[in-house]
Amino acid sequence: MKMFRYWSVWTGLIALAVVGMVSGTIYFNKGQTALVAHAGDGTTKTVIVPVKVVHPQKGLERLSTQAGSIQAYESVRLYAKVPGFMKKQNVDIGDRVKAGQVLAVLDVPELETQVKRGKAILVQARSRVIQMKARVNSVTAELDASKAAVTQAEATAKSSAAWVRFREKQLLRMKELFALKSIDERLVDESKERYEASVETEHSSKAAILTSKAHVVAYAAKIESAQADVAFADAEVDVSQAELDKYTVQLGFATINAPFDGVVTHRSSFPGDFVRSANEGGSHEPILIVQRTDLMRVIVYIPDRDVPFVDPGDAALVEIDALTGKKFPAKISRISKSEDPQTRLMRVEIDLTNPTGRICHGMYGKVTIVLDKQADQFSIPCSCLVGKAGDGVGEVYVIRDTRAQLVKVHLGIDNGLRVAVVEGLRAEDEVILQPGSELSNGVRVTPTESKDDSAKAKSAH
Repeated sequence: MKMFRYWSVWTGLIALAVVGMVSGTIYFNKGQTALVAHAGDGTTKTVIVPVKVVHPQKGLERLSTQAGSIQAYESVRLYAKVPGFMKKQNVDIGDRVKAGQVLAVLDVPELETQVKRGKAILVQARSRVIQMKARVNSVTAELDASKAAVTQAEATAKSSAAWVRFREKQLLRMKELFALKSIDERLVDESKERYEASVETEHSSKAAILTSKAHVVAYAAKIESAQADVAFADAEVDVSQAELDKYTVQLGFATINAPFDGVVTHRSSFPGDFVRSANEGGSHEPILIVQRTDLMRVIVYIPDRDVPFVDPGDAALVEIDALTGKKFPAKISRISKSEDPQTRLMRVEIDLTNPTGRICHGMYGKVTIVLDKQADQFSIPCSCLVGKAGDGVGEVYVIRDTRAQLVKVHLGIDNGLRVAVVEGLRAEDEVILQPGSELSNGVRVTPTESKDDSAKAKSAH
């Protein structure tokens, strides 16, 4: 369009120059208001400059179009945490899997044996607990019997003391009767023997009390020892259970499950292969790689100049090179809030639904992000500006009374193609597009509306 306009102008000038060579001269006087042709007969003729014009349009979007790469929303590299031989593998590359589905199983007989041994040790430990608790019950019963023996011994001691007192009184009466010559001395001796026997019985009863109390103390100590044995046996159960859990967990590592719904994108082993543990040194290739593909991440790096304007929720349009003609409306999901100090770029992620699975990990394309909208301001093509704008002020040519008039305008944001006009223009103004050096303030022009601008105006109506 621009070349056509310049061609038209210069064609007219060349034609006038030819006339000038025949009948006179032609030149452009910036002090005057039009191209002036001087003929050979002394007369002059005003030449009107043809121009393309556009009308200011409402609304402007600041856009940022950057390259974007597609990644799976989640990607997991599955390793074996225990060494073993691949027993079976239920999936292959491209298979869709469900969360929790068994993908592969390793053969680990050593761990299976350890689990069996752990279960036997646990049963043994629990039996010991039962045995220790039975011992506590037995000693407790003996303690109760000892306490009862103490009570019985104390009762016997009281009875013995009573008999001692009775035999002592009886001995005194016998002695008195013997003194009166009323009884034979033999009866006194018999009474004395019975008294001494009761005293010995009382001593024996008191000794029995001490013995029974000693038994109570001993059995109490045995109970404490038995209870400690129970606690120790309980601890052995816990240790045995922990060991069993450890081997059970390790045995569980021999089964590889899908962490989420997705697609198998990599396989490195076949049944019968020896698989090394991921805990071993050196690099290891994953057994499988599973990727979630119902939702994809579009990774975009935004340049420093656009960073202040990008926010989560901003509208975006994703175009993927491999899917020609397809455009995917989306929104920014998250931003890193940090620029790479080397590249001055900030990572931005867009979540893109992929229900059909046509979008694949590794694809690329371009992403257009709407950074800012100015719906209440006019905008014009950047090519309307005369010279360079500074401090938000520029100049454009506007047609007033068929003449080009230079007008100052206050500018807002621009998106590289169009610039917002904050002040200085009206909707009905005809702004000259791509003003050339042949224009000056006051030059008469003949306007033609730009096709692009005309089409936009029709679509707006």
